[in-house]
Amino acid sequence: MRPPTRPRLMRAAGLRGRHRGRRRTTIPDPRAALRPDLVPRNLQPDPAGLDARWCGDITYIATDEDWLCLATVISIASRRVVGWVTADHLRTDLAADALTAACRKRRPSGPVNFHSDRDCQYTSHQLATPAHRLGARLSVGRTGQCWHNALAESFFATIKRKLLGTSSWPSRAAVRTAIFDFIEGWYNLHRLRGSLGYRSPAAYETARAA
Repeated sequence: MRPPTRPRLMRAAGLRGRHRGRRRTTIPDPRAALRPDLVPRNLQPDPAGLDARWCGDITYIATDEDWLCLATVISIASRRVVGWVTADHLRTDLAADALTAACRKRRPSGPVNFHSDRDCQYTSHQLATPAHRLGARLSVGRTGQCWHNALAESFFATIKRKLLGTSSWPSRAAVRTAIFDFIEGWYNLHRLRGSLGYRSPAAYETARAA
């Protein structure tokens, strides 16, 4: 006779394990106007300029204080994280603040095509106003096509594998500090990318400026 397993013992005792529920972030806004795909499956570095095309996305991290959300803006040309913010919410302000941070840091000389998936934070009318003011043309990928924002997804996979998934986080402040060190101290400066000739984003940008 097989010994009872832990789940069977817990069910017999009327107990349930505690776990964090998953949060769904890709929720389209049904009231949003249709937007074009300005970078259809073209996420390769090109001579159009370091700040001609950006992409962005949102992820979330579990802490003992609850969830922390991270929004990023990445240069498609150099793979550099040019803007990022964290918050304890998933409102449109999160995407708008990340885009604003990128524009303040990079000060692009011309219009920027800002590509994302169809999350409501990116398709909402609320984002269109600050995007227009900042000179960003909003672009979205097709429904159900994850590779249309593959560059942003690739960054999240890297930071989760190398940082966020390596330990538990006692507070949002601890995660924010770790994210800053990861992006500004390692990823942008030292992370080698095959698509950049095995150079870091910073080294690639320096070579293009030479």
